[in-house]
Amino acid sequence: MSNTSPIQSVRIWDLPTRIFHVLLLTLIAGMYVTGDIGEDWLPVHFLMGYAVLTLILFRLVWGVVGGYWSRFSNFVPTSSRLIRYVKALRQPTSEHAIGHNPLGALSVLAMLLTLLLQVFSGFCSDDEVAATGPWTSLVSSNCVEWATLYHTEIGQVALLFLIALHVASVVFYKFFKHEDLITPMVKGDKALPADVPASKDTAITRTVAVIVLAMCGYLVYRLVHLG
Repeated sequence: MSNTSPIQSVRIWDLPTRIFHVLLLTLIAGMYVTGDIGEDWLPVHFLMGYAVLTLILFRLVWGVVGGYWSRFSNFVPTSSRLIRYVKALRQPTSEHAIGHNPLGALSVLAMLLTLLLQVFSGFCSDDEVAATGPWTSLVSSNCVEWATLYHTEIGQVALLFLIALHVASVVFYKFFKHEDLITPMVKGDKALPADVPASKDTAITRTVAVIVLAMCGYLVYRLVHLG
């Protein structure tokens, strides 16, 4: 990246990635509410879980074929880069990341993994009152017992911890590192040198995203009906 390159608005987060974040946040909140209310809302809770799995599968695919800065290859840090970044955090000023910073990248991966565990444990859960996951007939009673414990206790706490950590990091970067992480995710663009690679975000790429999402939705449908 050249220091003499003129500053301009560069597309960092493509529209599919931004919509993914909004939908995922909405669905996670909805799952907590409907899961807490229970009873007649549990079918909605399950549908939201299936939608979350669809989004996660979409993000995994989009992490390979999506916009430049949405690809895992361009934001998952090496160990040496992560160590350098953590050391730089001690300094009053440090270079701002273009896409996800190394710690943010690890947070994204941890969130995706935790959500996958939460959804699939829900597939195998049985509260013995009103809710039975679609895979309970495919696994042992021991597995159902452990999956139910994880889904209702351990997974919920782990997910809440990651969400709290994510919010705290956004606040930290905003007020202590003077780096706004929210606005670029909403608008998609950052003021950066013109030689920074931009994420492709065209009608074609957005159409591809819709196709990928539909395929992921169909895969989830098939997974739900395995039992």
